[in-house]
Amino acid sequence: MKDHPGQISFPGGRAEPDDASVHHTALREAAEEVGLCPTSVVVLAQLPDYLTVTGYQVSPVLGLVNGGYKLQADSLEVAELIELPLADVLNPANHERRGLELPTGTAEFFAIPVHGQFIWGATAAIIRNLYHFLYAAWNQRPSSSSARFGSMRP
Repeated sequence: MKDHPGQISFPGGRAEPDDASVHHTALREAAEEVGLCPTSVVVLAQLPDYLTVTGYQVSPVLGLVNGGYKLQADSLEVAELIELPLADVLNPANHERRGLELPTGTAEFFAIPVHGQFIWGATAAIIRNLYHFLYAAWNQRPSSSSARFGSMRP
């Protein structure tokens, strides 16, 4: 991608006039960039918008992909497709805050180094927001389910 070369990111992009909703934009972009068929996705939620340090407003859409899908990267936008275990990406032990010294001062960002990959910036922040969303939901469940499902690490 010309705007963010070398970064790991989710499929996504700008809404187009024909997009009926944020969900439609997300499914269209996933189809265009990685060949994910929209009918193989069940949209679960829209996470809170994330404003990047460069001024982009990102509206993350969370979906569950049915099995049997085949992905095909658009070579003009995607250099490589990677798949990582959700449990490892969401594990807070893998979440780091890092700093980068710039002439204007230190820029802080989230990073998730996992399985030889380095997720950082907006993608890492969105994953971290997802972790906090799931953690809060998990801790609000009825206490009777605690014994069956165990605890979620903070």
